[in-house]
Amino acid sequence: MVRDSLFTLSRRDLLKTGAASATLMSVPLAASAQDTATTPAPVMAEVSLEVNGKQQHLTLDTRTSLLDALREHLHLTGTKKGCDHGQCGACTILLDGRRINACLTLAVMHQGARITTIEGLGTPDKLHPMQAAFVKHDGYQCGYCTPGQICSAVAMLEEVKDGIPSLVSEDLQARPSLDNDEIRERMSGNICRCGAYSNIVDAITDVAGSRA
Repeated sequence: MVRDSLFTLSRRDLLKTGAASATLMSVPLAASAQDTATTPAPVMAEVSLEVNGKQQHLTLDTRTSLLDALREHLHLTGTKKGCDHGQCGACTILLDGRRINACLTLAVMHQGARITTIEGLGTPDKLHPMQAAFVKHDGYQCGYCTPGQICSAVAMLEEVKDGIPSLVSEDLQARPSLDNDEIRERMSGNICRCGAYSNIVDAITDVAGSRA
C-alpha cells in the first residue's frame, strides 16, 4: 500500500507539479537568453567612395555590406537585394571597372574605390547603349534582375575586349569570340527568374555588334 501511494497523484497535483518544474527550468533559460542578447557596440569607420562620379563620405558600421551602403545610406535602390548570398547577381555593380556582387563585400574594404551603379550608367534622356538594347529587345519582364544584368553585360564586353577568356573559350591565348555560348557562360552568374535569357543574349549581341 505504501508503494502504491507514492504513485497515486490526482490530476490537480500533477498539474501543480508540472507547473513548478517548468518555472524552475525557465529561470536559467531566461538568464541565458539575457546574456545572449547582450552584443558589443558596433565599430564605426569613415568610408570615402566615388559613386557614379560623385565623392561620398559615410560613417558606417564596419559590418555594413557594400550593397547596404548603396541602398540604405546613399538611397541608390536600383541595385537590388535578391538572395544576399552572391548567387543571383541582382546586386551586380561595377567597381573600378570590374563587376562585383555588392552583397558579398564590406564597404570598408573599398576605401577610395570608383563605383558605378545602374543609376550611373545612363539617364532616361540619354540611355547607356546596353540599357537601350535591353529596351529594344525586351530583355526584361519583371525588371528586378535587370540592373544587375545590365551592369554585368557592360563589364562582360570589357572583359572580352581585354581578351579575358571564359570556361568555354576554345583558345586561351586569342581574343574570345562573342558567340551565344560565350555570352551565356559569362552571364551565368546573373539569374532571371522570368526566363528572358534569349532576349538578353540578343541585346548583348546587338551592342557587341555595334562596337565591332
